[in-house]
Amino acid sequence: MAILWSRQVGDTRYEVRSAGATRRLYTNGVLHNQYNERQPVTGSVWDLLMLPAFFRDPKTIRRVLVLGVGGGAVLRQLHRFIAPDTLIGVDIEGVHLDIARRYFNVTPEIATLVEADARTWLAAYDGPPFDLVIDDLFGHVDGESERAIAMDTGWARALLKQLAPQGVLVANFPDRAAFSASALAMSRQLRKRFAACYRFTTPMNQNAVAACLREPASRADLRRQLARVPALDTRRKSCRLRFRVYREG
Repeated sequence: MAILWSRQVGDTRYEVRSAGATRRLYTNGVLHNQYNERQPVTGSVWDLLMLPAFFRDPKTIRRVLVLGVGGGAVLRQLHRFIAPDTLIGVDIEGVHLDIARRYFNVTPEIATLVEADARTWLAAYDGPPFDLVIDDLFGHVDGESERAIAMDTGWARALLKQLAPQGVLVANFPDRAAFSASALAMSRQLRKRFAACYRFTTPMNQNAVAACLREPASRADLRRQLARVPALDTRRKSCRLRFRVYREG
């Protein structure tokens, strides 16, 4: 694996590495992002952040907000498979945004990149709501990834404020225990605001990705929509998707 670029900023070391056509972003040795133009399905956690969009007809997902850009793999996947009219990525680290542009080819035609604290940006936002909101806000402590903002009731409500009436809220957690301890799982008041909640996992990671839907949808609906896209049709041997999805509550 070749190191294409590296930089030390304070206590943080950023590296972009290549493995063939795959680009990988490491922060203090922790893998934060991975994308391959030729194989946009990674088989890993980044797929899970995109998949909940397919509980609905993807054509109805026109406005998407991603909090936590990293290298921009999820932005590339959303552009490739969903093609929303508006795709905004917010990240507090300008270095991440530069990497997304230079090494992951996140062009202005693909997404609008914003350097800002997610809490500040979300509180100040005064535009149309989003059909899909993805919270992938992660930092790193002692070589391990952890959520940058706790998913407590206040943060969950801030996210919901910007979610359309038929929208889907997606949030990444380090593992199932972290999801189970979050407000999305524990708050009855919040759960009443959703028609359904699902948890996605993949064999390659311990992460648990929650998908909270404001309109009813089933796992059969999800599979039906995925089957319409050859690269996401798990019935095909060539499909690289590796995931399980569980109904919560």
